[in-house]
Amino acid sequence: MEVSSPIRYREEYIHNSRGMRLFTCSWVPSNQDIKALVCLCHGYAVECSIFMKGAGAKLAEAGYAVFGIDYEGHGKSDGTRCYIANFSSIIDDVATFFKSVGERSEYKNKARFLYGESMGGCVALHLHRKQPTGWNGAVLVAPMCKISEKMKPHPFVIRVLTTLSPLIATWKIVPSKDVIEMAFKDPIKREEIRTNSLMYQGWPRVKTALEMLKASMNIEQRLDEVTLPFLVLHGDADKVTDPECSKELYSSARSFDKELKIYPGMWHGLLVAEPDKNVEIVFNDIVSWLDKRIPARSSYADELKRPNLDVISQFDNTQTEKIQAN
Repeated sequence: MEVSSPIRYREEYIHNSRGMRLFTCSWVPSNQDIKALVCLCHGYAVECSIFMKGAGAKLAEAGYAVFGIDYEGHGKSDGTRCYIANFSSIIDDVATFFKSVGERSEYKNKARFLYGESMGGCVALHLHRKQPTGWNGAVLVAPMCKISEKMKPHPFVIRVLTTLSPLIATWKIVPSKDVIEMAFKDPIKREEIRTNSLMYQGWPRVKTALEMLKASMNIEQRLDEVTLPFLVLHGDADKVTDPECSKELYSSARSFDKELKIYPGMWHGLLVAEPDKNVEIVFNDIVSWLDKRIPARSSYADELKRPNLDVISQFDNTQTEKIQAN
């Protein structure tokens, strides 16, 4: 007797307002009720169908309908490879797609969560700003919510690139370290990631680097405007995005329900290239957080009247310490 797969995976192309063809994909449970929607926002230079397959499949196995979209210039979508002409165009494309998913008859009454990794965390926070009451919460994995002072280019370099950008926007001349080497801990998984032909592995383009810098600085200056429930997760050995910036997001956000988890010794790719044991720890934390927030929220105004629910956690592989914030 043929056994049906527990997950239905589907790929589809849509067109954005600029006429470009964008790749979308989904992982949907096939033999259990759907708990809620999870909308994936991938990071810089990566894509959904291969790089985020693990997260999509694991969340679907846990009962969530998961949807992802490759940004313009990323993965299987149209556009110059890894060229971001305008960060707001990414936000508009992603917002339009996720809105269309939420309006489908089978999902209209389901809670909706954002899930952003690295630059995708920045995308998710911009989406929250664009649709402040449109989401039940967000999971932010090593988010690019601020450029660390250790990573920020010298102001003179920024001025020069900004001045020359109209002439050399697509040039791949912004010096960059080997991000794959810096981000992904397990050497076997790291080399598997290198073989993904859909990933961009060259130097950043001039306009792309400037747009990412501008988008992250915009978030950095308005962290206190974040009000949605969120879980932010970061490895304390991350050399790509600074865990101190996640701590600043946690302390500055006005969210009535927020949680921070810092994982000792873990790198940037928490769900992609940590040892399997660590991946399982992080994934279980995510599902546990989501499961507790499935019922549709009442209005944000009503929730803000409730007692503060802030929790900050420090985790390792053997013990958990939780501190109740004031």
